[in-house]
Amino acid sequence: QLQLVESGGGLVQPGGSLTLSCTASGFSSNYYTLGWFRQVPGKEREGVSCISSSDGSTYYAASVKGRFTISRDNAKNTVYLQMNSLKPEDTAVYYCAWKSTVYSMCVENPYGMDNWGKGTLVIVSA
Repeated sequence: QLQLVESGGGLVQPGGSLTLSCTASGFSSNYYTLGWFRQVPGKEREGVSCISSSDGSTYYAASVKGRFTISRDNAKNTVYLQMNSLKPEDTAVYYCAWKSTVYSMCVENPYGMDNWGKGTLVIVSA
């Protein structure tokens, strides 16, 4: 069974930076999508950024483009989310998720993802 283990959440001041990590295990596939999503109480879960295993294509939500960067380390089966210039509105529970196919609608439709991590809390506050 696929397992996603996240780390890196915490408290950071506005304007600061934080890096999230997600390591996947228990799979054997050459084509998949990994992504980061976030959710605030009372709001729908939203896509933040995704990356494809096929060609490394990346996708970003408009609200984070230019501030966040998604990357991968295939040897470690790990995906990262580098978050810079953090704002209070970035505060949320961040989830790592996996889909066993190429999925270009990853950011727009989080509910199409197949497997989810448990989430890690990011708080941006002075």
